[in-house]
Amino acid sequence: MKARYQYHFYPTDQQRQSLAQLFGCVRVVWNDALALSRASKYPGHNSLAKSLTLSKKTEERRWLNDVSSVPLQQSLKQLEVAYKNYFDYLKGKSKGKKVGQPRFNRKTNEQSATFTKAAFSIKKGKIYLAKIGNLAPICFRELPSEPTSVTAIKDCANRYFLSFVVEVEPNQIGAKNQSIGIDLGIKTLAVMSNGEKAESPKYSKQEREIRQLQLKLARQQKDSKRRNKIRVRIAKLHNQIADTRKDLLPKLSTKIMIENQVIVWEDLNLSGMVKKRNLARAISLQGWREFRTLIEANSEKFGRDFRVIIRWKPTSQKELDCQQGGKAIAYSL
Repeated sequence: MKARYQYHFYPTDQQRQSLAQLFGCVRVVWNDALALSRASKYPGHNSLAKSLTLSKKTEERRWLNDVSSVPLQQSLKQLEVAYKNYFDYLKGKSKGKKVGQPRFNRKTNEQSATFTKAAFSIKKGKIYLAKIGNLAPICFRELPSEPTSVTAIKDCANRYFLSFVVEVEPNQIGAKNQSIGIDLGIKTLAVMSNGEKAESPKYSKQEREIRQLQLKLARQQKDSKRRNKIRVRIAKLHNQIADTRKDLLPKLSTKIMIENQVIVWEDLNLSGMVKKRNLARAISLQGWREFRTLIEANSEKFGRDFRVIIRWKPTSQKELDCQQGGKAIAYSL
């Protein structure tokens, strides 16, 4: 199975300029290919790759040759995947939430560039990226296997990350308990059938400051320095909330996986619940969907049995048997 390892790093001034140039080129290639695809029908990756090669020879796009060609080609492949997911949704082949058309990238959005094996190398804790140089991630640990790709990321708060994709083997660890049921909540993030509770973090301070700054942002002149300064402050507050969630949910999901062999999850109608004004923000802040994704991913990693029960089962009133004749699990939530 594949896993991601992400590390923070601080580029030098020269590397920051080179990364800004690379992110700009990747953004232009994506937007040009998307504009060409929307003008008629999606022409396919090969046709877009030929168009990119021809555009590099023109005066308007000659500066695309100043950066590595690998991230530019990867940008076209990512567009191909985005269109495939969109077409599969239209044909009814994919299940889950609605998948829309690919969108144009903006300079103020998160920026990224993906390098494959031919364009990066790892040596003595430093990562070399083609035409960028050696980068030194913070607290870099040895990866479980050789990475297939690495993505340089700049988020909306001007932080830089390196994200590695590696292959990992399932970790077979004996569980203490046979099974457990999980119920989600607002004030209490998760209540387990064994009586344990996971309290929800409080984001009221950041939420209040975000609302105040958004009122200021609405009064600023577009593209002004002051508006951009406030926008970055808002992005940093959102990142504080996201970082708290990223710290809590993986630890909680890993703890549940180590201690239990069978995990039972109630299938909630999240897409319907977030449409309610009084629930939408609270549910989004808690990260219910992200929590389930981590539980499913860790169940494969630790060799656990993850089961989902239908939402109409009376799990809060009585005991019910797990699917496939498993042990009865008590729900007194």
